[in-house]
Amino acid sequence: MANSCPRAEAAEPGHPRTHTLESPSLCPQMEEIKVSPDYNWFRSTVPLKRIIVDDDDSKVWSLYDAGPKSVRCPIIFLPPVSGTAEVFFQQVLALTGWGYRVISLQYPVYWDLLEFCDGFRKLLDHLQLDKVHLFGASLGGFLAQKFAEYTHKSPRVHSLVLCNSFSDTSIFNQTWTANSFWLMPAFLLKKIVLGNFARGPMDPKMADGIDFMVDRLESLNQSELASRLTLNCQNSYVEPHKIKDVAVTIIDVFDQSALSLEAKEEMYKLYPNARRAHLKTGGNFPYLCRSAEVNLYIQIHLRQFHGTRFAAISPDMINAEELEVHASRQDSDDDQ
Repeated sequence: MANSCPRAEAAEPGHPRTHTLESPSLCPQMEEIKVSPDYNWFRSTVPLKRIIVDDDDSKVWSLYDAGPKSVRCPIIFLPPVSGTAEVFFQQVLALTGWGYRVISLQYPVYWDLLEFCDGFRKLLDHLQLDKVHLFGASLGGFLAQKFAEYTHKSPRVHSLVLCNSFSDTSIFNQTWTANSFWLMPAFLLKKIVLGNFARGPMDPKMADGIDFMVDRLESLNQSELASRLTLNCQNSYVEPHKIKDVAVTIIDVFDQSALSLEAKEEMYKLYPNARRAHLKTGGNFPYLCRSAEVNLYIQIHLRQFHGTRFAAISPDMINAEELEVHASRQDSDDDQ
């Protein structure tokens, strides 16, 4: 029986396939990652926690907290507009395997940046975490920067890893519509988000990553999507002088992504001393489709804090992890 899914013909190994965007409920073949052994292992071994820290009981933080709880300065992952806590499952599995404590979370509905920052501070207080490392993808990276800025007088952020992120919401030219997202129906909000997803020929891993993000997008309700788009587009920018002492690594891709070259250049100007990690390919979601490379860059970033009280890794795992990073770098160099 012919495959009726509009997602493109199956590609031969090593060949790209043409990708179109459809609801995963209409196309069961779109769920390669969801049925993968790694994802099923993650879902079966790492419990999802739900935490309320606001007076409003409807504001629930959902998170996965994995790795040694003795680590008091973990790395926390913040997703993009379309993402949930599950989108970083490959980072959770890889990094906890080497002794890191990793938290991947999903935001409640917050409509402005101050409200988000106050809620996130309360969450860290609840988790009894004084300082943390933050990995943010797209909107998650912007929120990570704003939280570091918000807490600069009593710092809660020790370092930042910013993946395909931005520092000024005006790049999206949507500040004039930011206050109307709450009125829009869910299907229209999803259409807006899907407009930034790549289409056309791409390698199978990138297509699988997009499919997984489409699935995650489908799981978000109207208020979740509207509030995230509001945070993403309301007029705001990062004040770099307030976070100049925070160590930063910028991860970006050379191929197609939702960010313009100008937005990337602005990030480099904002953080002239940041480490830069470039991926030849990876699209909007390199943490899904280029996870080994992204995980390596995260390890290299976190290694500078080994031996301090801000280490995100269990002390007895450092030697083994250092050896693995060295071996991975050798393999990467050999592939060049």
